[in-house]
Amino acid sequence: MSEFKFPTEEVELPSKGLLYPKDHPLSSGKVEIKYMTAKEEDILTNQSYIQKGTVLDKLLQSLLVNKDIKTEDLFVGDKNALFVAARILGYGKEYKTKIAGKDETIDLTELENKPIDKELFSKGNNRFTYKLENTGTVLEFKLLNGHDEKKIERELAGLKKISPNTSPELTTRLKHVILSVDGNEEKKDVREFVDNYFLARDARAFRQYVSDLSPDVDMTVSLEGGEVVTVPIGLNFFWPDA
Repeated sequence: MSEFKFPTEEVELPSKGLLYPKDHPLSSGKVEIKYMTAKEEDILTNQSYIQKGTVLDKLLQSLLVNKDIKTEDLFVGDKNALFVAARILGYGKEYKTKIAGKDETIDLTELENKPIDKELFSKGNNRFTYKLENTGTVLEFKLLNGHDEKKIERELAGLKKISPNTSPELTTRLKHVILSVDGNEEKKDVREFVDNYFLARDARAFRQYVSDLSPDVDMTVSLEGGEVVTVPIGLNFFWPDA
């Protein structure tokens, strides 16, 4: 049988590649993915992947043309852009879903990458600063990629075993995001700051700043009734009958 060449598309990343090391293939700011096939549908229905919560990463890894790129390398917003593109290429631009009990059809081609402030980014750098309004404390922080997310998942799983009734997700994430406090990079001191000295109002403002700074796809859409909702990306995004 003659070799069959799968059609592919190039996807522009919300980060424009600025967060990745200069020698990394993602630093180009564009990623080539192939169209979904029956092989990817097998992945979407794989019960083992679904139960482990790895099904979407397995799907995306299968679609990446450059196999030197791993899903863990991607920042969350860039991964979202690839998911949206893969969904459009695989099943078309119309996403039919239920919102508040009503059937809605969303045109996924209307979703656009959030604009980023290029003055705050420099090529290959993932280190930013933020001054807390109420205490004047200066934090250095980073944006999280897939490797960081997996570390957080493992830590939360370990904490759950020790104390099943607690849910320290917010503070655990902050401990992985923050790199230094007033120049102090000692991990134990960063963790102590988060647990004992990070005022709730400062923490909320900081999380909002990180969210606003993070390159991503704007997943909010306006429905016919004027309601603004966020389109969730989960298994149903690709496989409505899941």
